[in-house]
Amino acid sequence: MKNRFTPLLLLAVGLGAFAFVSCQPSEPAKTATVAEISPDSLVKRGDYLVTTMACGDCHSPLIMGPQGPEPDPARILSGHPANLPLAAIDKSAAKNWVMFNATGTAVVGPWGVSFTANLTSDPTGIGNWSEEQFARALKEGKSKGIATNRSLLPPMPWMQYRHLNDADIKAIFAYLKSTKPVNNLVPAPISPAELAKR
Repeated sequence: MKNRFTPLLLLAVGLGAFAFVSCQPSEPAKTATVAEISPDSLVKRGDYLVTTMACGDCHSPLIMGPQGPEPDPARILSGHPANLPLAAIDKSAAKNWVMFNATGTAVVGPWGVSFTANLTSDPTGIGNWSEEQFARALKEGKSKGIATNRSLLPPMPWMQYRHLNDADIKAIFAYLKSTKPVNNLVPAPISPAELAKR
């Protein structure tokens, strides 16, 4: 009787092993590598990502339009206007609130004042950046993508953007490098100590 169950037991173990192996995830389907994407398609993908990630919401200065605030078409992705003076700030509120200026490009909070960067292809923007610098800025939160620089300040959501894959970063960079250059040297951030003296 023992011998009669042995072949059945072996068959059951074999089928179980087969089911286990066949149910294991196979290698993921290969997606097109960046090298296989045409430059035009890469730029279009980058445009899509920049739009859906709402980069322009902070990096494009706002002007008042018929429906309320809207991005200034002459300064898309150019960051905080260099010639725009910083309005008076309620310093007591800045300790407990995060406040945006009227253009949406200067932000005040407990860290001081940060200004949104120029992302256009101009040398005052990312025109002279390498792709490696751009990736470091997004993945490591380093100003101008330089390893020894200060960390990016709020509200830049680099801690979320660091999860972007290399192909998407390459596409975003390609798109930004294709943008109309806007000469605009964004001011340096203002520390809380400097802000207290104003």
